[in-house]
Amino acid sequence: MPQISNKGKLMPESPIRKLVPFAEAAKSKGRKVYHLNIGQPDIKTPEVAMEAIRNCQEKVIEYSHSAGNLSYRKKLAAYYRNIGIDVTEDDMLITTGGSEAITFALMTCLNPGEEIIIPEPFYANYNGFAISAGVEVKPITSSINNDFALPEIEEFEKLITDKTKAIVICNPNNPTGYLYSKEELNKLRELVIKHDLYLFSDEVYREFCYGGEEHFSAMNLEGLENNVIMMDSVSKRYSECGVRIGAMITKNKEVINAAMKFAQARLCPPGFGQIAAEASLETPKEYFDEVYNEYIERRDFVVEALNNMEGVYCPTPKGAFYTVVKLPIDDADKFAQWILEDFQHNDQTVMVAPATGFYATEGLGKNEVRIAYVLNKTDLKNAMETLDAALKVYPGRTI
Repeated sequence: MPQISNKGKLMPESPIRKLVPFAEAAKSKGRKVYHLNIGQPDIKTPEVAMEAIRNCQEKVIEYSHSAGNLSYRKKLAAYYRNIGIDVTEDDMLITTGGSEAITFALMTCLNPGEEIIIPEPFYANYNGFAISAGVEVKPITSSINNDFALPEIEEFEKLITDKTKAIVICNPNNPTGYLYSKEELNKLRELVIKHDLYLFSDEVYREFCYGGEEHFSAMNLEGLENNVIMMDSVSKRYSECGVRIGAMITKNKEVINAAMKFAQARLCPPGFGQIAAEASLETPKEYFDEVYNEYIERRDFVVEALNNMEGVYCPTPKGAFYTVVKLPIDDADKFAQWILEDFQHNDQTVMVAPATGFYATEGLGKNEVRIAYVLNKTDLKNAMETLDAALKVYPGRTI
């Protein structure tokens, strides 16, 4: 029997989706499952996007330009300039989701066997993207003890070798909800300049910054015009996860030109997705105000509810709509399966994402889970009551 590839063997299973069979089994028993495990907002997609799809007059859904529709790129560049990021339509490639933007960046900027440094816990699919590109991830651990702040620059220095080519950050962060400050980013700037590295900045949650905090884009770090590659997506900004439209943005012309060859090889990004994404740029400010206020309420409710549970610690996220929570449990993977398979509270249970899948360092995250506060407040209230009841009777409780 033929063997699968080493990449196929190394490719990690999604820590978010691997529990789906247990959730489906719970639902088949008549239990309500509250999905706290995945960043799928229940916020309505902007009506301007839905109308653009409904009223599409195209006679043929043709291939677009490999870089994406020019009209969309021009409007997207104007959006960035409006928030202080000075780019043109020639500084970007429209991609099939933010995932393809990250993959293009890795394949364009690194050779197989070279290394990237990523603060952990990190978005689990970075591991998969790196394996696809033949790149090795070197994790640098951030801690829940200081709410997952950027690790000290001296710790980054210890990991840098002649194979190190890039540092990857997600800001605001998935899975922790931490928002890197301008001061923290400037420390990274000095490191990037010193070692002549790329800085990949995943900024898909830029609109979701709380408590008066402002997002500072890595694109605006002085002197890094040829080092920074920004990844973006419409998935969370406009609650359009299914349209699969992202973007790779950089002022580095050599990188854009090389990435364009990868873009040509996959022909073009999705046609209807680009139509929806372009229309979404006309979304009124009131939409974002309503969404912002909704997430603030959800965040505050979830953080308070979690911290009121015995033995639980939940940092207050400064951005995105996730938090990594410390629970009084022996094993997050066992707990996440147990709560679906063996527990119910008023015919309800919850689905969480074990934090082990967001760490590259073996053994970390055993008593942590990621929670996405993407449900309405009634569902969040029921979910928190169910989680609290489960923790009280979990056989592997540690306190």
